[in-house]
Amino acid sequence: MNRICSVLLIGILFVACGQKETAPPQPPEPPTPPGISYPEYQGQEPTTPEETEVYEPVPPVVAPNSQNGAPSDALVLFDGSGFEHWTMTRDSSEVVWHLNKDGSMTVADKTGDIQTKQDFGDLQLHLEWRSPADIQGEGQSRGNSGVFLNNLYEVQVLDNNDNSTYVNGQVASVYKQHIPLAMASVPSGEWNTYDIIYRAPDFDADGNKVKSGTITVIHNGVLVQDHVEIKGTTPYIGWPKNPPHGKGPIRLQDHGDNSRVSYRNIWVREL
Repeated sequence: MNRICSVLLIGILFVACGQKETAPPQPPEPPTPPGISYPEYQGQEPTTPEETEVYEPVPPVVAPNSQNGAPSDALVLFDGSGFEHWTMTRDSSEVVWHLNKDGSMTVADKTGDIQTKQDFGDLQLHLEWRSPADIQGEGQSRGNSGVFLNNLYEVQVLDNNDNSTYVNGQVASVYKQHIPLAMASVPSGEWNTYDIIYRAPDFDADGNKVKSGTITVIHNGVLVQDHVEIKGTTPYIGWPKNPPHGKGPIRLQDHGDNSRVSYRNIWVREL
C-alpha cells in the first residue's frame, strides 16, 4: 500500500511540475505620443552650412535708448511734459490728474481713471510707478492703482510692503487670476518698473473666444508673470467675462481711496 501511494504521489508531482504557470494578461502599452516636428526640417538633412542660413527678412534696427530711455520705434505716452496722449475715461475730457514738476503724474483722488486716446492690440509696455512714502491705509487701500490692457485686463499696482492682502490681488498680480511668481517691490516711496508683454485674445465671427490672450510681466527686472493665460476680464466681484473686442486703450486706475500713486516714463511698442 505504501508503495502504491508513493507512486501516485510521484506521478502527481510530475504532472504538477510539468504544467507551466500562465502569466496574467498585461495591459497594452500606451501609444507613444508623436513628438514635435517641424516641416522645414523634414526630408534629407543638409550637408553644408549654407543650406541652413537665412538672410531675409532683415530685422529693423531699433535704437534702445534714443528717446530719453525709450526705444526709437516706441510711442512715448508720457514723458512728464503733458497729457496729450491721455483722456479721462468717464467722458473723454481733459486729464485732471496732477502733473508734477519732477516729470511724473499723480492720481487725483476720486476724479476717475485715465486712458490713452489711441487703441492698442499686442504690445510691449514700459512704465514706472511709485506708491507714496507717507503710508496710509492697509490691504487693498494702500497705494492701490492698476494698469488695464485693452481697457479690460488689470495688472495690479499696490503697496505690498509689510502689507498683506489676498495673493491673487497683490502687486503685479493679473487681478484675481494669476498670483505673481515673486513680490519684487522696492521700498515705499521709490520707483518701481513694469515691463509688460501683452498678446490679445482672438474671437471668431460669432464673438466666441477661440484663442486666449497672454500677459508677461517683469517687475523691477524680476519675471513675475510668465506668459500666463488671460481667462477673461478681471472684475472685483464675479467670474471673468469674455466679451469680443478688437484693439482698446491702456487705462490707469484711480482706486478712489486717496492712493496717491504716481506714474512716469510710459512708452509702448506695438507688436
